[in-house]
Amino acid sequence: MIDVVHEIQTFNAGRDPDRLALKYKGMRSSPFVFLRGTCHLFYQRLPNLPLLAEAPPVWSCGDLHLQNFGSYKGDNRLVYFDVNDFDESALAPASWDLLRFLTSVLVGAEAMHVKGKDVTELSDAFLDAYRATLAVGKAGWIERETAGGLVKDLLDGLHGRLRPDFLDGRTELKGKRRHLRLDNGKALPASDDQRERVTKLIGELAESRQNPDFYEVLDVARRIAGNGSLGVDRFVILVRGKGSPDGNYLLDLKEALPSSLLAHLDTPQPRWKSEAVRVVEVQRRMQAVSMAFLQPVTFGERSFMLRDLQPTEDRVALDASRSSPEAIAEVMGNMGGIVASAQLRSGGRDGSAIADELIDFGQAKWRKALLGAARDCAEQVEKDWAVYCTAFDDGAFAEAGGAKSD
Repeated sequence: MIDVVHEIQTFNAGRDPDRLALKYKGMRSSPFVFLRGTCHLFYQRLPNLPLLAEAPPVWSCGDLHLQNFGSYKGDNRLVYFDVNDFDESALAPASWDLLRFLTSVLVGAEAMHVKGKDVTELSDAFLDAYRATLAVGKAGWIERETAGGLVKDLLDGLHGRLRPDFLDGRTELKGKRRHLRLDNGKALPASDDQRERVTKLIGELAESRQNPDFYEVLDVARRIAGNGSLGVDRFVILVRGKGSPDGNYLLDLKEALPSSLLAHLDTPQPRWKSEAVRVVEVQRRMQAVSMAFLQPVTFGERSFMLRDLQPTEDRVALDASRSSPEAIAEVMGNMGGIVASAQLRSGGRDGSAIADELIDFGQAKWRKALLGAARDCAEQVEKDWAVYCTAFDDGAFAEAGGAKSD
């Protein structure tokens, strides 16, 4: 029997207590946030089904859920909608990402204000698009010119966002120099030592670039973003960019840790040079176009991913009280097509299935079993969340940075 409280405490041991407290508090707020914060627990609970063991191996996000799709600017400066988090990435059965995503739909239905048959229709829209894309056998992508519905609205907004307006939300201007804001719930102060080490790292990186002045560090703070990774070392870095004050850029530097899937996989994995190399390489394989500035870097004895800062708000608002169920179902279809495209795009690399195998998988009769497994997983998440809430309210997480619920 799994001790939920012990597993969560052990997994998060040693993390930054300030941000870990935010993670624990968030997990108390809803079963969906709890699901996002306990990827490791999800795979410990993985049902023993042939479907989950025998599906063809593919490059996988590993932590596929509703909030791990979003918009971003690629290194070609065009705007895309795609999977955007690969911290847990691994070579895994194709069904694993599908199961975690469908579980997130069921667990997140209440937060989306979706009920009854509409929940089933969202899952169906995702799977229909996934299977249809595999049937074609050719990867696609979603950019501003090809998007529709809620995704188009999101990408149009990002395309039209002016850099000064974006910077004003994250920084404050003192004279002609910007400084990172620490009063908006998105950043915490960095220590002098952290600031010095990050500045040195970016400086060393700049020496190998054609435009080293672009990377001149103006400010550093600890970044608050995501849920599962809260407490992991992560920094937002304000750099000179194309010139101060309105040409400044924001970079995201995040530590890479081993994937939670590895302990549960029989699939042989490549021997990556570092965890950051794994995350960046899989992201490059699966995304249609890579994020701007994406690269692995070494920071002391640990590895980090550096990329253009990706605002957490650059996601589709999945809320049936504001949009029709049909509009949300269209987004689910977009997501299903994206996942199939990512699997096709990265096929044949380091042991992943080729297109012919994925086409056959898409036509196989596994849909009913997968949806049943997702329902079982969702019920287990609800039960584990109830155990967590009781422990949180009793102060079990207070010493590690949590606090009793009011």
